[in-house]
Amino acid sequence: MKLKAMMLGAVAAAAFAPAAFAERGADGEVKIIYWQAPSILNPFLSGGTKDVESASMIVEPLARFNAAGEIVPWLVDEIPTVANGGITEDLKQITWKITPGLKWSDGSDFTSEDVKFTYEYCSHPEGGCAQLTKFDPIESVETPDALTVVVNFKEPTPYPYTAFVGGESPILQKAQFEACVGAAASTCTEQNFNPIGTGPFVVDEFKPNDVITMSANPNYRDPAKPAFAKVTFKGGGDAAAAGTAVMETGEFDYAWNLQLAPDVIAEMEAGGKGKPVAGFGPLLERIEINNTNPDPALGPDERSVVRPHPFLGDPAVYKAMSMAIDRALLVEVGYGQAGRVTCSWVPAPEAFAYNDAPGCDVQDIEGAKKMLDDAGIVDTDGDGIREKDGVPLSILYQTSTNAVRQDFQALIKDWWEQIGMEVELRNIDGSVFFGGDPGSPDTFQKFYADVEMYANTFNGTDPQSYLGNRLCDKAPTPASQWQGENVSRFCDPEYDALHAELTKTSDIAERQRIGRELSKMAFERGSIIPIVHRGRLSAHSNTLGGVDLNVWDSELWNVADWYRIK
Repeated sequence: MKLKAMMLGAVAAAAFAPAAFAERGADGEVKIIYWQAPSILNPFLSGGTKDVESASMIVEPLARFNAAGEIVPWLVDEIPTVANGGITEDLKQITWKITPGLKWSDGSDFTSEDVKFTYEYCSHPEGGCAQLTKFDPIESVETPDALTVVVNFKEPTPYPYTAFVGGESPILQKAQFEACVGAAASTCTEQNFNPIGTGPFVVDEFKPNDVITMSANPNYRDPAKPAFAKVTFKGGGDAAAAGTAVMETGEFDYAWNLQLAPDVIAEMEAGGKGKPVAGFGPLLERIEINNTNPDPALGPDERSVVRPHPFLGDPAVYKAMSMAIDRALLVEVGYGQAGRVTCSWVPAPEAFAYNDAPGCDVQDIEGAKKMLDDAGIVDTDGDGIREKDGVPLSILYQTSTNAVRQDFQALIKDWWEQIGMEVELRNIDGSVFFGGDPGSPDTFQKFYADVEMYANTFNGTDPQSYLGNRLCDKAPTPASQWQGENVSRFCDPEYDALHAELTKTSDIAERQRIGRELSKMAFERGSIIPIVHRGRLSAHSNTLGGVDLNVWDSELWNVADWYRIK
């Protein structure tokens, strides 16, 4: 199926969604399947999409991004701007006006104190907040009254819509989480598994890495929503089983992230029970390059920040690895119309994308060999493996478990071995890999390998906070409970300085130029090897209405509007 047709289908489905439902819970149960199972329902303690999106049904931000990428009010009356007086002329303050009458699911009032507390929670230096870059620009938060939040920035902040905006930055209830600040954050199991929220659903039972059962929030702000009384949110399995469960057997109503070959999707759709929906946002399949030494003989602190990698820091090595990859073939094998070749860490919006990388769309095995030869990285002992300073180019290449990624691993292993590397493959269950458990050695944040492959994205259409995830101080460490998005431990003072310039720049064209340059630096200085700009591809049953696929926020952003087609 053509991606464009899928996107039009999603728009059409949304257009026919009813404006309001006759009665909350009248449509019974909806069943959702995420084959990467959620492991926590606090998005501040996990960088995994599965955790952020499942939590988005329960906890909400002040504002979010709609399916067109536009920022829209959610728990406030309007979006603050300079024009309406919500942002000061010097760009150092933004004032949010909370919608009157909002309640938490336990019936208590939602107030500005909850918003202020959320800032204090995430900005605590010992809390290990996964979304810290969104709060970094803030100097203080004031609460002049119960419905007013005044955010003061350290510097003029041209783009103030980071904290409290989008599914990655919701509001936590102060009364529930006030004993969970700092080092205590990860110990609060009850709160992290059963957050009180303002969203359309409340948690009945959460079984980590398995299933969540939810019911309609009795205090939700629209008395006619949600249409569904119950939610079964199943996790685990694989993408193929999830797609089959929606489009062929009809056991589930919504399946997320169908990372499957195009012909497989077409066969599933022929089952007649459901349809795929897709759209392009900033989702990027990438290979992260470990900038530290993952030697298991080293302790956790040394494996996180101290020792440089014995050979992956050499530009000849990581550039040769990139040159050896046939991105066009990967797109064809893995995604078809739902994939595009890219070498930009931020592939969308287009104006922020770095599309000038030479040779990105052409594999060059011989050129990669020559680059290594010219750098003196050669095979000196005849075993077929090159060495740098006596260290063999032998790597552990890890990723999560699914069919497309294992196909990619096999192809890339072959290409890298052709240029004189030794490659060991490892795959880890996605629920564990993306789980964020500080006690697990197998998470993508700990990165106990030489390279690892996964996809990531960001909320909204401005990548300032996302680009901040490569700053030196955003590397996951034991001190941060292994949270932080700079998983490659990339650290470049020039990058940090340029990002600081971005945070102070208001001219949109200049913001876009800086954004492209930051993507270029991350690619050309050895933090990341971009592979495929992926379309989001999910599926819903033919009887599920109201679905409006959102590539700029949580896919479940409008779950309150879903309903059963009779």
